[in-house]
Amino acid sequence: MRRRRGLLGFAIALVVTTALTGSAAASPTVVNVRVEGLASTIFEGPILTDGHTVSTASGGTHVCDGTNLGANPTPGPTATAALDDAAASSAFSWDGTFSTSFDDYFISRIGPDAQTASQFWGILLNYQFTPVGGCQQRVSSGDKVLFAFDAFSKAHFLKLTGPHFARAGQPITVTVTDGQNGTPISGASVGPIGNTGSATTNAAGQAQVTFASRGVKRVKAERADSIRSNALTVGVL
Repeated sequence: MRRRRGLLGFAIALVVTTALTGSAAASPTVVNVRVEGLASTIFEGPILTDGHTVSTASGGTHVCDGTNLGANPTPGPTATAALDDAAASSAFSWDGTFSTSFDDYFISRIGPDAQTASQFWGILLNYQFTPVGGCQQRVSSGDKVLFAFDAFSKAHFLKLTGPHFARAGQPITVTVTDGQNGTPISGASVGPIGNTGSATTNAAGQAQVTFASRGVKRVKAERADSIRSNALTVGVL
């Protein structure tokens, strides 16, 4: 019974997430924040956010509500404000300097991963690099906000799609593409988070994944020259 209740809760969560994604943008709003660090995913999940004042050790305290540098006429939720809310909710920290010329933060560290002379943090909104800073970039309900370490040297930003339900012992087909342009990605390793087994995508970007046991599983895709994918959550019956 406990397993069935867990899967029922997972199904309800999917319905709620879908409703949030399809609803009209509001302020505050729910966005999906993902932070991909050097060796692992630092954070991934929905965050309720609005534009607000942000403080960092290196940059001090400044408004971060989309009105920065006159980018938007009214305040609202922004990419960097969403990161700040995610950090507060998940007990990781971040830092950034503040440029008065750009009226925005330059993110220098998230969690344990600090920029180097050649590796920097990048911000993407719905798999596209933001054209402005994170305090200028407004976000809307259902948006996918990605903070990626060493973003500017990577070939692809992996996007993983597939069924949300499976049966134990029976394979499902998942697909890995470049989120920026939809190109299928071959040679990506796909497997449940925390497990040793993985499959490799073919020329069509597809791989078959089999779960040995029931429960709620999370699957990710990785390739050495790319930013790892979003997590695909699968309820295994």
